[in-house]
Amino acid sequence: MEVSRVDGRAKVTGQARYAAEEPADDLLYGVVVSGAIPRGRIAAILTEAALAVPGVVDVITHLNRPRIRSFDIFYKDMTAPGGSPFRPLYDDKIHYSGQPVALVVAETFEAARYATQLVKVEYETEPHATSLLENRERLYKPSRLKAGYTPPPDPKGHADEVWEKAAFRIEGEYYSGVEHHNPMEMFASTVIRGADGHLTIYDKTQSSQNSRWYVSHVFGLPKHKVTVRNPYVGGAFGSGLRPQYQLPLAVMASLALERSVRVVLTRQQMFSFGHRPETLQRVRLAAEADGKLTAIIHEAVAETSRMEDYVEVVVNWSGEVYACEHIRLGYHLVDLDHASPIDMRAPGAAHGVHALEVAMDELSYALNMDPLALRLRNYAEIDPSHGLPYSTKELRECYRQGAERFGWDQRPLQPGSMRQGHELIGWGMATGVWDAMQMFARASAVLHADGTLVVSSAASDIGTGTYTAMSIIAAEALGLPLEKVRFQLGDSTLPAAPIEGGSSHVATVGSAVQGACEKLQKTLFKLAKKMHASPLAKARFKDVEFIGGRLQLIGRPEKSLGLTDILAAEGSERLEEKFLLLPNMLKQMKYQRSTHSAVFVEVRVDPEFGTVRVTRVVSAIAAGRIINARTARSQIIGGVVWGIGQALHEETYCDHRMGRFMNHNLAEYHVSANADIHDIDVIFVEEDDRIVSRIGAKGVGEIGLVGVSAAVSNAIYHATGRRVRSTPMTPDKVMSPSL
Repeated sequence: MEVSRVDGRAKVTGQARYAAEEPADDLLYGVVVSGAIPRGRIAAILTEAALAVPGVVDVITHLNRPRIRSFDIFYKDMTAPGGSPFRPLYDDKIHYSGQPVALVVAETFEAARYATQLVKVEYETEPHATSLLENRERLYKPSRLKAGYTPPPDPKGHADEVWEKAAFRIEGEYYSGVEHHNPMEMFASTVIRGADGHLTIYDKTQSSQNSRWYVSHVFGLPKHKVTVRNPYVGGAFGSGLRPQYQLPLAVMASLALERSVRVVLTRQQMFSFGHRPETLQRVRLAAEADGKLTAIIHEAVAETSRMEDYVEVVVNWSGEVYACEHIRLGYHLVDLDHASPIDMRAPGAAHGVHALEVAMDELSYALNMDPLALRLRNYAEIDPSHGLPYSTKELRECYRQGAERFGWDQRPLQPGSMRQGHELIGWGMATGVWDAMQMFARASAVLHADGTLVVSSAASDIGTGTYTAMSIIAAEALGLPLEKVRFQLGDSTLPAAPIEGGSSHVATVGSAVQGACEKLQKTLFKLAKKMHASPLAKARFKDVEFIGGRLQLIGRPEKSLGLTDILAAEGSERLEEKFLLLPNMLKQMKYQRSTHSAVFVEVRVDPEFGTVRVTRVVSAIAAGRIINARTARSQIIGGVVWGIGQALHEETYCDHRMGRFMNHNLAEYHVSANADIHDIDVIFVEEDDRIVSRIGAKGVGEIGLVGVSAAVSNAIYHATGRRVRSTPMTPDKVMSPSL
């Protein structure tokens, strides 16, 4: 199916309200004062001048904030890694540059913003460390306490010995700088205080229930006294997995002043929490003359904060993609004086698969072998690390269809052999892989007497098309036109749903929606059989279908009943069913569950300036059953665009003398724009995975990005003969005097 977004009209007409747009009576505005040093303590905060500004109500600091709990456990949201979460305005300690040190609250935003400039903070500084490369000797094995994180498996075989003796081998170090999320919607929280003290919070988050969990625990508030809503989210892709600091600051102000409060972060402050971590990797591959891999060694060192062990699955992918008997993987952290990193689209895989796939390209040249042929030579029919079969795996078909669409068979092997005008042309490719996950979720389905179906779950839609996908699933189940179905999400009081992340939402919430609708089907069928002179009195459930708003014998419209007629006969205004989805772990754990892709890229390189244009991309995706091809394609295109940004543009630069990110704005942090993006072609390879989910779907949020940056890197080498092993691949790295 391919339909437009059901929420599209609300968004393009401005009817959709985001976290900073909910109206409230008697609303106060909070603006954050950001810290200026990377490590130390606050010696004094001078607030008198700020308080003297007309309209300023208060300046909240660690000295006068309302009571909050002290134990780490109360600050751990549902995705927190091991360690001690950052606690805004808790004490005088400075953990990183840019952390919030005060909140100015005023009757108008303008007054609050002006008054922040008058707050004077005196610091006592301590020595700091913010460079991964300068501190990598301090590496250590991290805590494994993070949802979705699996440590590298034990070594398989004798990879180091085999690599040392191999006739064909390569070795490379691959560096990736810090990237920051830059969603369109900035982080904001609007806390609306009711007359009874109930807090209704509109928050930019990927889980209303995670934010409610956090607020109720941090402030010791009963769950029924807090409601969090996020009906519309203007992009997130990891940045909203954890509650960000504007949320507790807005709640603090509301509790202290007994007023409704809104706090919106500035674009610069969007760089003051969470980021994709700086990462250094070392990959060694060995092969026989025919291309058969004999050893894979992949080690990574990544940054985390001094507070928490933020971890990603970086190296594990190298043990899951290609058949090999000798594999050793290692992953370590270095703690620095930065904010804790946070998941960013395809966390871990964005870096880990990049290094592996560039290394595979290097090996193909060492073997004088086509890069695609090398990957096919080492195609894994079972998971190499764990010996498990794949639930489904159509990667071979991704290679075939993607290569055919791209014209890969016309690619000359020799680098620098294609040119048009003054530009060098290069073709590169890479494999992509991501987990196919499923969580637990609840959903309810209510059929009303007028034939409207309302389905509910506390899911989130960060622009991925959740509203539409769930509506499609429900409409198909009950045989209703899409306009008769309404899906409710983004409210912590709705049935429980997981945090929207990891490309698991459709497989999880979609399966719960399907389950609720199937229960509704069976209830309607039982009621239909009981009706006087029912044409379905002797029917079996397997012999009926729901189509056109009716329940009928399969292919027999003359033997049917309208769903509204069934409710009318029962005398019911509504019929409701609920469903709890629990993944069948006993079944799922017997399989390796993944999505796959093959990415083919064309670049054009100016040899004099080192500028790179990605002129053509073909991305072939195997991600289970595609619920809505239009929004799924949009997701893949967005992932490809981000992959191009990772490859060529995005990096946050830190002045290590100050321990501060310097290009914290969209003028100097370059996000791919229209001029950077050209032809992107998406292919969905047919796949249906009933191991991962009861609806056959996997997920498309992450897989669109994975492998793109590697394919760009490999295309640059094919164009220029110059191997760039760090991202972003800026012109200074691409330029070579020999070109």
